[in-house]
Amino acid sequence: MNLTTFLFFSMLTILTSCNGHTKNNAANPDVLSEHIAQGDTVNKLGDHLWYVFQDKKDNYWFGSNGEGVYRYDGKTIVNFTTKNGLCNDSIRQIQEDKFGNIFFSTLSGINKFDGKQFTTLQPVKSKDWKLEPNDLWFSILGKRGENGPYRYDGKNLFQLEFPKHYLHDEIYAKGINPFFSPYEVYCIYKDRKGVMWFGTSVFGACRFDGQSIKWMYEEDLTIAPSGGTFGIRSIFEDKKGHFWFCNTWHRYIFDFDKTTKSDRLQYQKANGIGNAKIFDGDEYVYYSYIVEDKHSNIWLTTWDKGVYKYDGEIITNYAVKDGTKDVNLVSMYKDNQGDLWLGTLENGIFKFNGNTFERFKK
Repeated sequence: MNLTTFLFFSMLTILTSCNGHTKNNAANPDVLSEHIAQGDTVNKLGDHLWYVFQDKKDNYWFGSNGEGVYRYDGKTIVNFTTKNGLCNDSIRQIQEDKFGNIFFSTLSGINKFDGKQFTTLQPVKSKDWKLEPNDLWFSILGKRGENGPYRYDGKNLFQLEFPKHYLHDEIYAKGINPFFSPYEVYCIYKDRKGVMWFGTSVFGACRFDGQSIKWMYEEDLTIAPSGGTFGIRSIFEDKKGHFWFCNTWHRYIFDFDKTTKSDRLQYQKANGIGNAKIFDGDEYVYYSYIVEDKHSNIWLTTWDKGVYKYDGEIITNYAVKDGTKDVNLVSMYKDNQGDLWLGTLENGIFKFNGNTFERFKK
């Protein structure tokens, strides 16, 4: 892992912390606004667009770090911010329920938008871990003191807490001092069987199958060679049933039958992909997002080395530039048409045109 990759995770940590204290909505979150949230029609998108989402009506939503959220219907761009009902202008997740409501995870809470008005969901601390197919799961990356995910069942938002990790005391004894809670959720993933996985800042990944929560921990997935922690930012199950976590060094094959008889996840490591020649001197690379396209190619986003595509045999690198400037990448998203998008630190949104990623402009 090179220095710039580690700096990526450090920079995101600092940025989320700094923006967590700005532009909060001071209104009573239990009261609906009497006015329809019109938003502001703007001529162009902002620069600090970290996340992309396309809803069932094919509207695009672009979540920013500090500028609220932008909606683009193919013709008009509308910007929604705290003055329209968002509880914070730094967005960390965008989701949609079966009724077409849009949900935004922000640094100050979770908003529901019904197409007219924003409401803030009020979390209830709970130990009610359930696994229902229509539940939405949230995290608030960058909010201090988080110790688990949030589960929304359509009526209530449950703020859950992870059970104590089996290495809790041992890891704390090493003096690891993460910027946020070591149980903070960095990513949420539903696998091909509908089971939930959570990547955390220090304690690795855990799996919730509806009955129990069990952990795995690999130091190279959490601790940077130069020191410090970066957390598990991505989890993915490929069509062979192998799991990918954060870097290309290994893939993981789980034995869930053995897991039921153990206090932790049982698995074997398999060879990863790539080598130092392919990765420009690095034995393996870390990635923050992983997406499978409609042709079963796997795409990996890095902080400063662009995007890698793996077709099962060949690895291809796509540099991402804004003019001549290298672009720092935050996320990747596959839309309803199968097109790939990139969220960036400060260079807007990029879309893959079949040959390269180019900055998206209305």
